Amino acid sequence: MHAPPAISVVMPAFNAQATIERAIASITAQSFSDWELIIVNDGSSDDTLAIARQCAAADSRIRVLNEPHRGVVGASNAGFAASRAPVIARMDADDQSTPNRLADQYTWLADHPHHHAVSGQVEFAGCRESAAGYGAHVDWTNQLVTPEQIAHNRFVDLPFPHPSLMYRRTLVEQFGGYRDGEFPEDYELMLRWFDNGMLVGKVPHPVLLWNDPPTRLSRNDPRYAMPEFHRCKAPFLANAIVRSAAGGRPLWIWGAGRPARKNARLLEAAYQVAAGFIDIDPRKIGRSLAGRPIISADTLPPIEESVIVSYVGNRGAGQIIRDQLLATGRTEGTDFWIAA
Repeated sequence: MHAPPAISVVMPAFNAQATIERAIASITAQSFSDWELIIVNDGSSDDTLAIARQCAAADSRIRVLNEPHRGVVGASNAGFAASRAPVIARMDADDQSTPNRLADQYTWLADHPHHHAVSGQVEFAGCRESAAGYGAHVDWTNQLVTPEQIAHNRFVDLPFPHPSLMYRRTLVEQFGGYRDGEFPEDYELMLRWFDNGMLVGKVPHPVLLWNDPPTRLSRNDPRYAMPEFHRCKAPFLANAIVRSAAGGRPLWIWGAGRPARKNARLLEAAYQVAAGFIDIDPRKIGRSLAGRPIISADTLPPIEESVIVSYVGNRGAGQIIRDQLLATGRTEGTDFWIAA
């Protein structure tokens, strides 16, 4: 067998006949040529397999695995198991990589040997009118470029689209691959890797054209509903707090509304019962919830006697709260966390 390539691109595919040829072409057109593309046909009932095999016949760097339908977790893990390179690039069959994606991300990892993975900015190819939420999510992820920004925002949401990621295979070998469960598998994987010390950077320009087809799992699968994201993140957030210098401090929840209280209960089960709540609504301030006070954002508890977690999910509120807490001398990732 030939020497392993520098990069293995893993592309799970299910009923992707309308898009997979473009996705493959975006890899064969890369300026970086030392790669293998592993396409995992996940039991498709359309022409996905035939198209993939036709492309493989024209380029020996492409390998096709024909698997029974097991879902994205099984297909992705099968692709990794068949890969040979020390670096893995994720790719979905309905997206396109930009021509210099592999070169830029591979160079970034080479230049940052202590980092484990690199993402990049993405271009949103969906409709910003009918999918305004997805468009706003892409805009948010594109603002997060430094490893610190990425790490601090991991409990808000996944701070990069998963198919934009390139990572060292040692992450899977040490901490495991995708897991099946009642949770978003990509978010759980990333939080687990973060929990084990993963450092992620980002190329500060687009590496992926991210499409938003109506069949996208995050649109249709209940495992990708917002409550499951919060259920998934709670134990990892609790671990992060415990391991920080603030571990053991009384927990204060920023947000006394119903959604914040619901999400806070998940964290309380994994960490400790909250000492109280913080809010800006004068109708709530001064009242109590189950005997715990609701205080004003202007009368925060002392830094050394609190760890604050914000569950206020209104668009833009997280940054406002972050700025206010930083202005009090608190350190993000120790004294406070933004989790919505």
